[in-house]
Amino acid sequence: MEKQRIAVIDLGTNTFHLLIVSVDTRQRFHMLHRERKAVMIGRGGITKGVISEEAQLRALSTITHFKEVIDQYEVDHVVATATSAFRNAKNGQAITEKVLEHTGISIDIISGDTEAEYIFYGVKEAMPLSEENALIMDIGGGSVEFIICNAEEVLWKQSFEIGAQRLLDLFDIKDSVSKENVHDLLQYFNEQLQDLTDAIKKYKPESLIGASGTFDTLSDIYVIDQNIAVAPDASELPLSYDFYLKTHQELCEKNHNERMKIPGMIALRADMIVVASWLIYFVLDKYYIRQIRVSAYALKEGLLRCVTNQLIANQ
Repeated sequence: MEKQRIAVIDLGTNTFHLLIVSVDTRQRFHMLHRERKAVMIGRGGITKGVISEEAQLRALSTITHFKEVIDQYEVDHVVATATSAFRNAKNGQAITEKVLEHTGISIDIISGDTEAEYIFYGVKEAMPLSEENALIMDIGGGSVEFIICNAEEVLWKQSFEIGAQRLLDLFDIKDSVSKENVHDLLQYFNEQLQDLTDAIKKYKPESLIGASGTFDTLSDIYVIDQNIAVAPDASELPLSYDFYLKTHQELCEKNHNERMKIPGMIALRADMIVVASWLIYFVLDKYYIRQIRVSAYALKEGLLRCVTNQLIANQ
C-alpha cells in the first residue's frame, strides 16, 4: 500500500475523538494528530432516547472543527463512527444527515456487536494477549462492551446499554453515591449482566483488560500516586489490582469536589467514575478476577487497523 493519511472519528456518548495517522508501506502507523473533546451528547436526553438541541449544537461544532483539522492535514481517507447515544436516539440518523450536509463527513452508526469487535482489534494492537482467556471491558457513557478472548480468537462478545451516563441518569445520582444507590446498582448489574455471567462460567477468563476513559483515569491516578514514568505513546498503561481497590474505596467516600482534588482526576470523569468503578468492582468480585491490565487503545485504534486492512485488500 502506498503511503496514505487516514483520519478516524469516534463519536462516543461522552467524548468525540479524532485520530489522524500516516500509514507507511509496511502498514505501520505514524501519529500526526490526536484530539478529544468532551461533547457529552448523552447529557439531558440519553434515558429519553433523544439527543438534545444543546448536545446537537456541541456535536456539530466539534465535528466542524475536526473537519478543519482533517483538511489541514490533507487526509486521504476519513471514517467516522457513532455509538450508543446515536444508535438509541430517535433523532440519531437525522443528526448524521445534518452533519453530512454541513461537513461532508459521513457517519456510520455502528451496532454494539461491531463496537465490541473494533475494541478487541484495538486492544490486540496495544498489547500482547496470551493463550489464557481474558475479559476486555470498555465502559462508555451509553454502553459497556465485554469481550472474552485470547491471543488466537474472540470467544464471546456483547454490548450492554448500561454506560456510566445512563447509570447516573437512571439512578438519579447527583454527587456522592448512597448505600441505597450501591445496593440498587449491584442488583441492577446482576440482572443486566446474566449473559456475561453465563459466558464467564463457560470461558473462565483469568484477567480483566480495561479500555477507554474510566480505566485511563484510574491509571493516571495510579501513575501519579506511585510516581511512575509512562511514555507518551505507551499502548499499555499501569494499574494494579490492590491500588484499584484502594482508589475505589476513596472514590466512594468522596463527593464531587473532593474527587476533583484527587491527582489525575479530570472534570469529565469526576461523576461518572463512581458508578463506573462500582461496575468494575462488581465484575472483579463476582467473577473472582484478580489481575488488571489497561489498554491505551480501544475502538478508534481498532477501527483504524480495520480500515487499513480494507484499503490493502481493495488494491
